[in-house]
Amino acid sequence: MDRPRFVIEASEAESAAKQKGLTVVQHLPSLVESAKDLARVPISKFPVGAVGYGSSGRVFFGVNLEFPGLPLHYSVHAEQFLVTNLSIQSEPRLEYVAVSAAPCGHCRQFFQEIRRAQDIKILITSAEAGDDRDDTLCGQFSPLRHLLPHRFGPEDLLDEDVPLVLEKHNNGLSFSNKPETFSDDLINHALEAANRSHAPYSLCPSGVAILDGEGKIYKGWYMESAAYNPSMGPVQAALVDYIVGGGGGYEEIVAAVLVEKEGALVKQEQAARLLLQTISPKVEFRVLHCK
Repeated sequence: MDRPRFVIEASEAESAAKQKGLTVVQHLPSLVESAKDLARVPISKFPVGAVGYGSSGRVFFGVNLEFPGLPLHYSVHAEQFLVTNLSIQSEPRLEYVAVSAAPCGHCRQFFQEIRRAQDIKILITSAEAGDDRDDTLCGQFSPLRHLLPHRFGPEDLLDEDVPLVLEKHNNGLSFSNKPETFSDDLINHALEAANRSHAPYSLCPSGVAILDGEGKIYKGWYMESAAYNPSMGPVQAALVDYIVGGGGGYEEIVAAVLVEKEGALVKQEQAARLLLQTISPKVEFRVLHCK
């Protein structure tokens, strides 16, 4: 059985659209239902699918994730999944998004961490886009500025040269002393993830690497929002990589490493431990600090 796909290469996306007499962008809405089928929503039973078109011509899927036994704010929204997917794949720009339901305020805010977010074109495929809809938001692409006209974002807090969420980061983190061997590969991937973390507001980057029973490693990095609460935790980001990479049940995760700064004001350890040990009780979890 073929594993679900969350990234479609540019040539394949163009070929599939051309067979239907469409451009890739015109084809995006027809992929939304396929994305919805990949959501993991055991609590709400309300799947959301988001399909994005990047500047490389690739197509990316995003879905919502929920975790029974945990507070609802541990959930991942489809738009957060989508942005994380682009970040993992080193896609520099998100240009168009087709989504099955109107993005909530949380997601509209998270989009602001993308440079020129106000110009991202959004299309809502549902028949009812919500009480705040107008005819420009359902059935055709419209700039994100129409969904968030009075926006607050990085430009209100950061200098223009600070890299944003889809741009290259190197936080320059390293270990003052080489940690005891746990899994050198797992530790190195977690450190790499921490160095890719987007944490310009707290200056507390962090990264997680997870290992499954087949020996495959997946990683994710903390991604902050200027509004704080929509920030994406490093474990959630690693789980996006796990799902995109073909991972099955969360119980297949056997080990994880979190790397964060020593003395960080914003710490991920307790939240990461709770999430990992809830979804995979036998996971071996270690926290390493760096400077």
